[in-house]
Amino acid sequence: MSALQKIAEIEAEMARTQKNKATNAHLGLLKAKLAKLRATIVSEGTKGSGGGGGQQGFEVSKTGDARVGLIGFPSVGKSTLLNKMTGSASEVASYEFTTLTCVPGVFNYKGAKIQLLDLPGIIEGAKDGKGRGKQVISVAYSCSLILIVLDVMKPILHKRKIEYELEGFGIRLNKKPPNILFKKREKGGIALNVSPGCVLKDCDEESIMGVLREYRISNAQVSIRCNATMDDIIDTLEGNRKYCPCIYVMNKIDQITIEELDIIAEVPHHVPICAHHEWNLDGLVEMIWRYMSLLRIYTKPRGQIPDYTAPVILPADKNRIEDFCVRIHKSLLAQFKVALVWGMSARHNPQRCGKDHELMDEDVVQIIKKVG
Repeated sequence: MSALQKIAEIEAEMARTQKNKATNAHLGLLKAKLAKLRATIVSEGTKGSGGGGGQQGFEVSKTGDARVGLIGFPSVGKSTLLNKMTGSASEVASYEFTTLTCVPGVFNYKGAKIQLLDLPGIIEGAKDGKGRGKQVISVAYSCSLILIVLDVMKPILHKRKIEYELEGFGIRLNKKPPNILFKKREKGGIALNVSPGCVLKDCDEESIMGVLREYRISNAQVSIRCNATMDDIIDTLEGNRKYCPCIYVMNKIDQITIEELDIIAEVPHHVPICAHHEWNLDGLVEMIWRYMSLLRIYTKPRGQIPDYTAPVILPADKNRIEDFCVRIHKSLLAQFKVALVWGMSARHNPQRCGKDHELMDEDVVQIIKKVG
């Protein structure tokens, strides 16, 4: 029996099983088995996407300060959106599957170069290898932000199907990693600890122990420091999940009424646009910037005014002086002596700072090197 057939059997059994306290342990084991099977499919897809035999992978060099991927079903307007935002030439037609490979483009915003990838339309079953789903979703792993482009005439149906495909591939949209510590050890058995005030939602300690046995883990420390579900625990054990911000782009709003647009507005993390008429593309770009949480850091050569034309772009979670130096050049870190910082992160202007100082948006930095 193939892995796909086993997955289908497990999903059917999960659908038949009622959800209550008595079945939590059984459902937890089924989820663990499902995650392991999907992991094998993902690894097989990664091996086969290099271009040796079978389907060729998407080899797109990463350029710019951040990468954004356009994902959606065929003929929802991804190529039109890429063309309007970047000026790249992605083929557009009124039939499905016009785009058959990954088409990159770049646009500039607030001094940052952002790479936009137009990916081929995915179909149901993409996570299981149908169409070019594995290659499409593999590229999504390398993106700082995912734009799910939806046809505004049937947005909720497409939204749920795409989320299901991405979830099956280990991509978690608009979520943060659960605060769960998992550490293997050589002996001592399983030390399972749930912090006071934290609630296990659809599992208990017994079902968690069963999942650990399914993964053949007999010696480990597990500390749960948040309200956790069985899915959170399995994600932690797998250790290869991608937590990525996502914007739902509701395209073709020229085909609906104002009243229908008000209903669409209730969908979280969405932005309404019309790529063909270029409606609200400025709002989309601003939302992309906000969701990527990028910082602009300006350099100041000694004895000169700051250079406000070419900021150094840093992710918000890598905002220390050390990250700033590495972003400019790795050799700068070895020559680093002290940094002078002007801006919101400085207590006074300028402030002498070390490598661990955390920068804020639009700070100005001057690096002083060691002498000799």
